[in-house]
Amino acid sequence: MGNRLGPKLQAGRRRMLFLFLLSLFRPALSEQIRYTIPEELTRGSLVGNLAKDLGLGLRDLPTRNLRVSAEKKFFTVSTDNGDLLVSDRIDREQVCGRKSVCVLEFEMVAEKPLNFFHITVEIQDVNDNPPTFSQNVTELEISELTPTGATFALESAQDSDVGVNSLQQYYLSPDPHFSLIQKENPDGSRYPELVLKAPLDREEQSCHHLVLMAVDGGEPTRSCTTQIRVVVADANDNPPVFTQDVYRVSVSENLPLGSSMLRVMATDLDEGINAEIAYTFINVDKAVRQLFKLDSKTGELTTVGRLDFEERESYTIGVEAKDGGHHTAHCKIQIDILDENDNVPEITLDSESKYIKEDTELGTVVALIKTHDLDSGFNGEVLCQIKGNFPFKIVQDTKNTYKLVTERVLDREKTPEYNVTITATDKGKPPLSSKRSLSLKVSDVNDNAPVFHQASYVVHVPENNPPGTSIAQVNALDPDLGPNGQVSYSIVASDLEPRALSSYVSVNPQSGVVFAQRAFDHEELRTFELTLQARDHGSLALSANVSLRVLVGDRNDNAPRVLYPALGPDGSALFDTVPRAAQPGYLVTKVVAVDADSGHNAWLSYHVLQASEPGLFSVGLRTGEVRTARALGDRDAARQRLLVAVRDGGQPPLSATATLLLVFADSLQEALPDLSDRPAPSDPQAELQFYLVVALALI
Repeated sequence: MGNRLGPKLQAGRRRMLFLFLLSLFRPALSEQIRYTIPEELTRGSLVGNLAKDLGLGLRDLPTRNLRVSAEKKFFTVSTDNGDLLVSDRIDREQVCGRKSVCVLEFEMVAEKPLNFFHITVEIQDVNDNPPTFSQNVTELEISELTPTGATFALESAQDSDVGVNSLQQYYLSPDPHFSLIQKENPDGSRYPELVLKAPLDREEQSCHHLVLMAVDGGEPTRSCTTQIRVVVADANDNPPVFTQDVYRVSVSENLPLGSSMLRVMATDLDEGINAEIAYTFINVDKAVRQLFKLDSKTGELTTVGRLDFEERESYTIGVEAKDGGHHTAHCKIQIDILDENDNVPEITLDSESKYIKEDTELGTVVALIKTHDLDSGFNGEVLCQIKGNFPFKIVQDTKNTYKLVTERVLDREKTPEYNVTITATDKGKPPLSSKRSLSLKVSDVNDNAPVFHQASYVVHVPENNPPGTSIAQVNALDPDLGPNGQVSYSIVASDLEPRALSSYVSVNPQSGVVFAQRAFDHEELRTFELTLQARDHGSLALSANVSLRVLVGDRNDNAPRVLYPALGPDGSALFDTVPRAAQPGYLVTKVVAVDADSGHNAWLSYHVLQASEPGLFSVGLRTGEVRTARALGDRDAARQRLLVAVRDGGQPPLSATATLLLVFADSLQEALPDLSDRPAPSDPQAELQFYLVVALALI
């Protein structure tokens, strides 16, 4: 194409493109970016520096991942400098057909943050198509009686280019009998008509040869020619006359094949063969003949192809009526195609990632949505929505673009994944819709602290436990994933001395099992309290504490200890005196004992094991009180020995004994002879203490 345009034209258009691009460099990034380029640019040609126009620096390009929306194949973006480049051949005639303005619209997608940028590229026409006639030779039959000034429709040339590059002018080779005029159809296209400017005489010249040239307005111009052969026919007085110059009809684009659209009618005042009228198309292209059929006898126009409003909205068809002689008449049929809702909306999705963090801020763009409906009017207006209880909503960005954004807080522990169905519905009657599904997985963040199964723990540990015994296990659950949900345990506080803590207990960091490091002694330590902590392994670790109360249970490991009666200095039992006249129930003395254990293990009972005179004394089971069970008899010895056992309530029970020496006497002097039987103490001082104790006992 470059060779056809010429270097000067190429340079001029590059300057025009450059000036247009300069006008696009504006700071308001939210506005549409618009470029203008000629068609048929070579692949790799520069459209514009998109990164600069969007306000993106070169350093931002790798992270923003600037790319063209998937549905447009004509352009690409350079990752090195952000230039928008042509990636495929752009033929304006193929892309836009006969439209006066050819515009390619697409979206650029950028990430971090995810966003749409609307890009419009106007494709300018270049003069790459010459006008063409469908026939090299056209034959006209004109009666020699045709008056001057009569006109005859000629075949129009077709030019795929538009604007100034389209067909602009017709020229007729010089001829004394004919001239040429040009007329315009309602759609702006031009067609030629041959004008008879001098009377014809078949006998003088039966055939005239003319050349019709069609020229476009491009630079350089392109042209084509066709031969016109005018045959002068013998006289036919009256030409056909159409009832209307223009027939108009509006039909639905979904009109069934073979449907009758209208009927053109022409009348001829002649009779016989000269009044027989045949109808034919004139000045129509091949595409029209593939869609419509004209009955040559009745003038009825029917459909033979499927009409599509999206391809073409209207047709102007030329019809010629020719009688049996050589007279013709012409009219136009204007067909307007009515849009029907026959196109389902299309949905295009573009998301930065299928994963979204659960701590994502409200309003964050999750996906970009673009809708497109080939229909027009209400049939092409699309409403995009999601149905269901999702923490997302759709926000309209432009007419056909939307953003899926977060509306509520995400919680991976409650809902780890969302399958969102996006529905696009047009406003036609009945409406048409389409659906696209988007799967979004919520990625974990450390937003949950560990939670213990119990608010507090209480364990009972019997004393004398083996060191290293497991005494308890705490358990905490963290619903987060990976390191965020991995929990380790430690002891962070205790009512024990800090130095002594490690010698008493330890905790396994992985399992939460608490071990005793030593044997506990109920008599030394009956209870203590620990504060355990569960901490996860997240980057910003979260933790929770719980109290563990350890109760050291008692075991019967201490025998009773007799406090009274005390033993003498030499380890022998001391004497108590009992009046001879003591009555039954007389309180003689009391055995006092204690047990370091607690509970049942310290519940003491007193029993008589041995007695010099059975039945003379009794011992209170719980009080240890020694009382006379009966009065002293004549045969009873004045000196009595009583062995009392003290038992605790443990299983098995432990016990201790107390020996009581009891003397029946009314005075110390009377008791002394009975005491003389005792072995002499080896120490005089001890003897003195002995008698002092006896005296005190008697008192």
